[in-house]
Amino acid sequence: MVGGSVRSSLWPEFQALWEKLVVESRRPGTVVVVEGVRDRRSLARLHVDGHVVVLHHGRTLSGVAQELGAAARRVIVLTDWDAEGGHLARRLREFLEATPIELDTDFRRRLASLLRGELVHVEGLAGWARRTAEAVGVPLEVWLAELDADADAGRRPRE
Repeated sequence: MVGGSVRSSLWPEFQALWEKLVVESRRPGTVVVVEGVRDRRSLARLHVDGHVVVLHHGRTLSGVAQELGAAARRVIVLTDWDAEGGHLARRLREFLEATPIELDTDFRRRLASLLRGELVHVEGLAGWARRTAEAVGVPLEVWLAELDADADAGRRPRE
């Protein structure tokens, strides 16, 4: 577990990255891809409420890629930060290479770097954010409400 002061120093960077993800996920034609239902639930708790597709939901990866090819212009890949998540991200990229879809793995990479191994599964993001917000004295619900207000007003997220 990362200590409070280290975690506190991560919060501003996480906020900026998450704000950008929330805004990007709401753009028409954008789909966020996660591994499981608990991952989708964690993102929803953190107000990623655009179109989220679950990979492990009774379909093959190639079938999911075909659906994405028909429905998306941009795919943000948020698979877990373990070997299986990396494998799924690579395979999805291979399936989508021949399509005009923009495949975004940058959020996945930046979150992995920011969290520095503290989290391995996307499903843990909501809990991590709650604990970290508490450690820095920011009520998570207040920050999320402000994030929504900024996104609804069309304000650009911080970089």
